[in-house]
Amino acid sequence: MKRIFVIATGGTIACREGEQGLVPELPLEELLNYVPKIREHCELGAVQLMNLDSSNMQPKDWLRIAEKIQKEYERYDGFVVLHGTDTMAYTAAALSYLLQNSPKPIVLTGAQKPIDEDISDARGNVIQSILYACDDRASDVNFVFNGEVIAGTRGRKIRTKSFNAFSSMDFPHKGVIRDNHVVHYIDRKNPGPLKAYRRLDEKIFVLRLIPGLDAGILEYLGERYHGIVLEGFGIGGFPSLSEMGFREGITRLLDRGIVVVATTQVPLEGSDLNVYEVGRLFKKDERLLEAYNMTLEAIVTKLMWILPQTGDWKEVHRLFYQEINFDIWR
Repeated sequence: MKRIFVIATGGTIACREGEQGLVPELPLEELLNYVPKIREHCELGAVQLMNLDSSNMQPKDWLRIAEKIQKEYERYDGFVVLHGTDTMAYTAAALSYLLQNSPKPIVLTGAQKPIDEDISDARGNVIQSILYACDDRASDVNFVFNGEVIAGTRGRKIRTKSFNAFSSMDFPHKGVIRDNHVVHYIDRKNPGPLKAYRRLDEKIFVLRLIPGLDAGILEYLGERYHGIVLEGFGIGGFPSLSEMGFREGITRLLDRGIVVVATTQVPLEGSDLNVYEVGRLFKKDERLLEAYNMTLEAIVTKLMWILPQTGDWKEVHRLFYQEINFDIWR
């Protein structure tokens, strides 16, 4: 029988109604009592690491989760992290970079409704996550939600209320769970050994461009952040007229050693700065990174992982374009 370690962090799955709305306060042992059948599938270890609404989850908390998994790694065959849905995609992406090439599955799940409600997706998600964590072919960091298995760098919350809250963006689902059976679509070949990291740089900013935005914002951001993600228009359009000042502003950022990543606001199919002139003019500067079809959550957390390791822009580029847990295709 497999040994599975459950890490509770709070979220809707553990919420109860308080005076000001839902608050995560259900103790882990009580939560697990709602799914007694999971003990038929595995020997269970568990810890209540924190009890947060995931809107309050911070990079320091990702490091705590990664550190706990690493500490228990040799004792267990798989790990399930119970997490709020609102920032689960950031946590899954961060863990994909902090705990790379894991031959043991690290599964994140949660719920849209608390587990103690009569109609809830929580019990099914927990049971299916345990099933996946017990599967011999499972590896790496993944979401298991609503019967779907999604790579940790590819998931995004696309619905605020429905049980099918998450989707795999620009990448197939890794598998599904039907009638208590895991059906694999994609396997990582020969994962491992585990590579663990313990540092993140939180000074990353995401700027969504809108028509009429003052390029002076770039100077302000350059004084406060080490990495800036620019969400452009369409397939890769950025304001290019000289009087708008964006080309000069981005060049000044790059000259100061700020890492700048170009991506798109459009949720599917990614960027390609080579298509239009308004993209090519920026692509000429080889220091500018392009995210292609990476999710925003993966871009942000990958920069947080990269920047503590190096300040050399060529090494930053090498690490950024290195595929990790299916995060980038170009």
